[in-house]
Amino acid sequence: MDLSDLKDGVFCKVMAGTHKGKKGTVHDIRTSKSGEITITVKQDDGVRFKTLGRSVEIQK
Repeated sequence: MDLSDLKDGVFCKVMAGTHKGKKGTVHDIRTSKSGEITITVKQDDGVRFKTLGRSVEIQK
């Protein structure tokens, strides 16, 4: 996945890490001091969690 495709409101699936397998919409894209992209994912049931941008795959 190209991280330039990562935008607020796109649907994604987490492919790695603690939240692997969860799906939702991308919100609150940030870049940390170390250069890592972090995002908040909001699931359909309203639950939100934070994950790394490199851990998600954009769903069409």
